[in-house]
Amino acid sequence: MNDRPIRVLVVDDSAFARKVVREVLEASPGIEVVGIARDGLEGLEQIAALEPDVITLDLIMPNLDGVGLLRELAALGTRTRAVLVSMSDDDSELVLEALELGAIDLVRKPTALASDRLYDLRDELTRKVRAAATAKVAGPARVIERASLVRARSLATELVVVGTSTGGPYALTELLRALPAGLPPVVIALHIPAEYTGPLAERLNQGSALSVTEAADGVALAPGMAVLARGGQHLRVRRRGTQLSVHLDPNPAGAAYVPSVDVLFASAAEACGAKTLAVVLTGMGDDGLLGARDIHKAGGRILVEAESSCVVYGMPRCIAEAGLALSQVPLPRMAAEVVKRL
Repeated sequence: MNDRPIRVLVVDDSAFARKVVREVLEASPGIEVVGIARDGLEGLEQIAALEPDVITLDLIMPNLDGVGLLRELAALGTRTRAVLVSMSDDDSELVLEALELGAIDLVRKPTALASDRLYDLRDELTRKVRAAATAKVAGPARVIERASLVRARSLATELVVVGTSTGGPYALTELLRALPAGLPPVVIALHIPAEYTGPLAERLNQGSALSVTEAADGVALAPGMAVLARGGQHLRVRRRGTQLSVHLDPNPAGAAYVPSVDVLFASAAEACGAKTLAVVLTGMGDDGLLGARDIHKAGGRILVEAESSCVVYGMPRCIAEAGLALSQVPLPRMAAEVVKRL
């Protein structure tokens, strides 16, 4: 972005929400709100005229909603990035569709009412707008290398664990779509609010040869399963004899992210040791680094998404720079690399 401010367009049909978002962003150094729009149609006009770096986008709006605006942007090939600012009680499917269409991240409105509680989103919103300004727009059309599993007498891998954050719903959709049936169990931690993990697991399951479910406490793991950690709770893998199972922590503490990739990875290292294969996809921050150290120390292997395909090259970068990654792999080749390393 060089030294110029991040240019932001606020798109929301609520006048009070527009006021709050504008005030919050304009109070943050290095961010300039260049315009506002009251619906998706006006948003498209403003994007064409103002060429903002980032738009903050409500989803439920008249005339053209947020998903419709994102579809139009994808068709136009614009590099403008979107951060969703959404009330999440009844629009989970819209949010997931928007993330799959390339929205960079999500900020939840703490209330649907025109109240000062909306100012509570200040820190999260400014942080995610800054991250979006340097993020890549996930393209809707990539040539994915689909993997096939060649049966072997035994596999060096007993468990596959995956960690991701910003850009994660899109990356997981592409990865799970390309993985074959019959893999060792796959357990996933994604930074996303609790109400979205169930619907996301259902969407992922529809396009995958694996059986994808949201985690439930005590569920036994088996080949061909993929389990998505429940939002708002840490997930740990435990062993009892030869049986692996997942366990939820309803009162997580001491971690910046919940569910935590570090917590998942550390438990995998303890449960499966050298038979752990970890995959770190696009994401902001360094969650997963400490857990990756545990896996590496136990003799397990770690693959990270290459910078070339990451929406945000944060989590993979930390692990690669620490010398813990076996390989850096672009997303379109990740499924084939996972199968190769089993």
